[in-house]
Amino acid sequence: MNKAVVIGAGFGGIASALRMKAKGYDVTLVDRQNELGGRARVFRRNGFVFDAGPTVITAPFLFEELFELFGKKIEDYIDIVPVEPWYKFAYPDGDTFNYGGTLEDTLEEIRRICPEDENGYLELLKESEAIFDIGFSQLADKPFHTLSSMVSQIPNLAKLRCYRNVWQLVCEHLKSEKLRQAFSIQPLLVGGNPFDTTCIYNLIHFLERKWAIHFAMGGTGALVQALGKLMEEEGINIQLNTTITGIETENKKATKVHCESGAIDCDTLVSNIDPKYLYSKLIKKEDQKLSARIKTKHAKLSMGLYVLYFGTTKKFEDIAHHTIWLGKRYEPLLDDIFNKKVLADDFSLYLHRPTATDPSMAPEGCDSFYVLSPVPNLSSETQWEDIREEYAEKIIKALESSIMPGLSDCIVEQFDMTPKEFSEEYLSVEGAGFSIAPTLTQSAWFRFHNKSEGIENLYLCGAGTHPGAGLPGVLSSAKVVESLIPSVVPNKTHETASTKAQEVKPVSVAHSTNCNVTQSSLSASPELQGGGVNAK
Repeated sequence: MNKAVVIGAGFGGIASALRMKAKGYDVTLVDRQNELGGRARVFRRNGFVFDAGPTVITAPFLFEELFELFGKKIEDYIDIVPVEPWYKFAYPDGDTFNYGGTLEDTLEEIRRICPEDENGYLELLKESEAIFDIGFSQLADKPFHTLSSMVSQIPNLAKLRCYRNVWQLVCEHLKSEKLRQAFSIQPLLVGGNPFDTTCIYNLIHFLERKWAIHFAMGGTGALVQALGKLMEEEGINIQLNTTITGIETENKKATKVHCESGAIDCDTLVSNIDPKYLYSKLIKKEDQKLSARIKTKHAKLSMGLYVLYFGTTKKFEDIAHHTIWLGKRYEPLLDDIFNKKVLADDFSLYLHRPTATDPSMAPEGCDSFYVLSPVPNLSSETQWEDIREEYAEKIIKALESSIMPGLSDCIVEQFDMTPKEFSEEYLSVEGAGFSIAPTLTQSAWFRFHNKSEGIENLYLCGAGTHPGAGLPGVLSSAKVVESLIPSVVPNKTHETASTKAQEVKPVSVAHSTNCNVTQSSLSASPELQGGGVNAK
């Protein structure tokens, strides 16, 4: 009895598995890939290490909590360090904006670009804090599966004027077009269009200011390995290379999950897979409430992502750890991506250079990069197999002609992922990068519920559920699941760990290099890890 199965070993699934274990359950974590991490998998090629997905840690305490559930310390497993600047914005005219560090550091940069926006920024930060105090501190780890829970928050939402989008909020406070762009890009980090995403998501801005931006030495994959080691120590059964093909129910309760090799019994089931895929492919219609069927059919998806990974024999010392390379168009480009669903000739890019902080992620004297371009999801019918090489070349030429001279001459490793791979590898509907979009009508109660809409003992975590995408979002969704599932045995350590959200403390540093997960997760060759991507 008390057997819990968690489907999907992304951060939401890993966090849910650990929280279920701390509550006394016998936990099995299942994933279809050959390693832990989901979209946080790792590609290793000829000495270069490439994190496949998330690269920004903005709320380290959410990871600390997972170790503290078992009386352990994260610093004994992984070294998490602050990054400065948090982001470097590169504009088409050659100007830059270094965002991060102390408040005065940010104000100094703002004064350089537009002195009259200094007070406006302080007002924006103040409003972001007010949104954060409600949207994150009070609601991020609270369930919204009942209509009454949503109704009770209407006064708060009205007070915050959540009907405004992020762009409207930012424009109320800032006049500079450059600063407006810089402080409105946060929704893109969780799959949303700043011109369509509710201003509630501006809480990300204050979240960054409160806890800063961090990086796990060794890459996000090293953090996954640290969590894998913790799960192994605590007796969580990890079953990789296993794709779930269906959920068997009896009297509206999940009893088994089926896969190619057989079935796994469960008393409680947690899903960390795309909710639209879950309801459309794995759950029988008669086991779904009308609300789930409506969301599955009509929910608006996030944009897709094109990710180009490359290693260079030259070190680009002027490139920050996180660079936002902005193109000449902003709103029209986003309109093409999100609304018109066309792949434009231009782009804006997120450039990740982990070797700026951790040189070990590339051979000596080399740099490791990935560059992410928001693109339409597969509903655009873009034929990626026909254009992927051309698109990669356009990105390389754009970077080379602006901030990375000589780039094309020093690339020695190169491969990519398109929305097609997101669909095939991660079972993401339409290859969406972040499941459903973070619009007002797809937030809180209107989002896929953390408690299944139909099956009594099924719970959902991850980007498509409340509170949303991004590392803080998916880790908080696991806390929501935890609050909905009863404990099997009392656990005082578990009870105290959940209070960490109100604390602010630095992350200790003590790098561990022996963070191995199960043998099956590490047995694949470097070329097989991340199979299915296009390599050159």
